[in-house]
Amino acid sequence: MDKIAAVVLDLGLPDGSGMDLLAHWRDRRIASPILILTARDSWQDKVTGLNAGADDFVVKPVRFEELLARLHALLRRPADNRDPRLVEGGIALDPLTREATVDGEPIALSKQEFRLLHLFMRKPGQVLSQGDIVEHLYDLESQRDFNAVEVLVSRLRRKVGKGRIRTLRGQGYRFER
Repeated sequence: MDKIAAVVLDLGLPDGSGMDLLAHWRDRRIASPILILTARDSWQDKVTGLNAGADDFVVKPVRFEELLARLHALLRRPADNRDPRLVEGGIALDPLTREATVDGEPIALSKQEFRLLHLFMRKPGQVLSQGDIVEHLYDLESQRDFNAVEVLVSRLRRKVGKGRIRTLRGQGYRFER
């Protein structure tokens, strides 16, 4: 996928959600520019798509000339050559190698612990509800269990330090910087 110049993504896919596919690609640090082309025209859909990692959002129907101009604009942007690692508060997380360190020491994380830490580190200081976490961690077809989130957060706290993930009663969790 990294060799693709740009992606035009419809949100209404026949076998799943385009928004889920976008999140999947961005979670894996795929840097190709992504333009959402969809019939969904609410401002909430636009904000959700752009916040999920889309580079542009175009509502159908659209003139071909405008779509082409937007794709050209995306392709004129310089390639994103940033370091893919996330570093916050002494924790480093590399989504490409799936390695994590706390204060320079490697830690072993399960797949779900890694995904949760990745979510927290992408949104430091933000309150994430159990619903937000469940949506990120589990496929639509999976059994969704809020108690499992509490257990997962507890296990992750033991590995990264208790003070780094704060519980806000009735609201959710916040990753402290």
